[in-house]
Parts: sequence; C-alpha cells; structure tokens
Amino acid sequence: MPLVSLELPSPEELRPRWAAYAAVMAAIGYGDGCRADGRVWHYDDGGGNWCDLVLFEDGRAVLQGNDHEYSDTYFRDAAEYFGEDETDLLADAPAWWGEHLPPAGEWVGFVYGFEGSWRRASYDLQDGFDSVGLPALDNASFLDSVTEFVSGRSEGAFTPPQDAILALAAAGPDLTTDHLAAVFGPSTTADLAAGAEAARAFKRRPAPPALVPML
Repeated sequence: MPLVSLELPSPEELRPRWAAYAAVMAAIGYGDGCRADGRVWHYDDGGGNWCDLVLFEDGRAVLQGNDHEYSDTYFRDAAEYFGEDETDLLADAPAWWGEHLPPAGEWVGFVYGFEGSWRRASYDLQDGFDSVGLPALDNASFLDSVTEFVSGRSEGAFTPPQDAILALAAAGPDLTTDHLAAVFGPSTTADLAAGAEAARAFKRRPAPPALVPML
C-alpha cells in the first residue's frame, strides 16, 4: 500500500524548540530526558514513553518512538510478546527507515520518514505519536510543557512569562543563559550554564560517512 503523508514540522522547524526544551530540562537536572546525542535527538517523559529523531547527513530523517499506554501498533517481536497482530511500520518504506531502530525488546509504536516531507506506513491504528506529547511539535505544546516544569521551581510563586518562553524557543541552539534566566526568574536554582550547553548540542550536524580508501 502507498505510504501516508503527514503534516508535521520538518526537522529544521523542530530543531529550535527541541533544543530549547533540552536546555530547560538540563537546567533543572533532567538532561537525560531531552538531549542531542550526535545524530539523534531524544525526548522521553520519564514514564517510559519516548521519541527519537535520527538525522542523516543529506537532510533525511526518521522519527520513531512509542507510547506504552496508547500505541496500538505492535511491531516486530512486540506482536508475539503481547499476542497481537503485527503492524509492519516499515511496509513499502525505503530501507533507510529501519537502519537505526532500537534493539529487539524495546517496543516501537511509530516510524516516520522524512525526505522533503514526512510519511509513514499505511495503517488505521493509533500509533502513540500524538500521546507521547513531544514539546517541540508546536509553540502551544512548548509553552504548556515549559510552564509546567518551571512554575514553582523558583522561590515564591513564579510563573514564567509567555514572551520569555517563546523567545527561548526562537533562539533554539543559540539561546543564552540570559534567555533561560528570563524563563526561570530571579530566584532560580537552575543550572543555566548547563542548559545553554545542552541547547548548543543541537547545532551539530551528522558527520558524513567515512570515506573508504581505494586499494
């Protein structure tokens, strides 16, 4: 069956908010939950639901993840483990979509490929992407998530200003400790330098493949 087109932000559109959210998480000591690690951007909610964006050097990307409560797609050995019909998340997809899947035993509910636009395999089940709650998806998600984590973490009842949160998202990998200070407030104990460093990791592009010398 033909692949299904998706209306999702491109990796470059996701980059600023993903970097900014990673900065917030790192500043409050939760950096493992949102980070850039080489060619992989990671997000998880701390409860077992996760999403990874894997970048290729030529602009292609794969978005993959799982929601252990709301992913109704059972892929690979998950189908046998849970006694469910398998949903082939790579049906009719290019081979590169599956090049960086997690090891067997780690459930995957969705795999989307980007090559100018996002597509996925054809199925009629809820795959869990919407419920994972990726904060980088849009400004509304980013605002809600940052407000939730920052509010109450400074002394007194401090609510981060929306314009400061949006400025943080706009700065993305180039955000500074001043951007973070405006979000966390004057009495924060957050590690603003760690936050800025986490954001800068999103500037790095995937390294091109190593050249194999000709014999």
